[in-house]
Amino acid sequence: MSTLAVVETLVALAILVGLVGVVVPLLPGSLLVGGAVLVWALYVGTSAAWVTFAVVVTLLMVGQVAMYLVPGRRLQAAGVPGRTLVAGAALGVVGFFVIPVVGLFVGFVGGVYLSELARVGSREAWPATVHALKAAGLSILIELTACLLAGSAWVVGVVLR
Repeated sequence: MSTLAVVETLVALAILVGLVGVVVPLLPGSLLVGGAVLVWALYVGTSAAWVTFAVVVTLLMVGQVAMYLVPGRRLQAAGVPGRTLVAGAALGVVGFFVIPVVGLFVGFVGGVYLSELARVGSREAWPATVHALKAAGLSILIELTACLLAGSAWVVGVVLR
């Protein structure tokens, strides 16, 4: 097996790990995908490799912007304030360390619910929590789509190099 084949195999594995990292927030998914393609472009060094890297970075950046803007606007339309998400994120971080594997999710849901409970009362707290969960899911879906497109662009770059 040639050195290039080894590098491309390792890059493909890093991209797969990055895709898993998008869904399981233990790893920086987009960063891994972009970093892996950067390593490939540095190794290959052709103009096609650098164009591929530029396309990948562009896709990932558009995904990063969209994953915050689109769900944020939906939450604003639903009347869920930003401080509710901050409370969810804070308890999510605590939950991550207290309850292995599922603590981030449990903490996020608990933080959003408690914040909304204090803000609007028990009747409207759960619907606001559901809106926040849908927004978080949409954010993950947007980032996953961007990473899948970036991985596909890399595959095209490998074929064209």
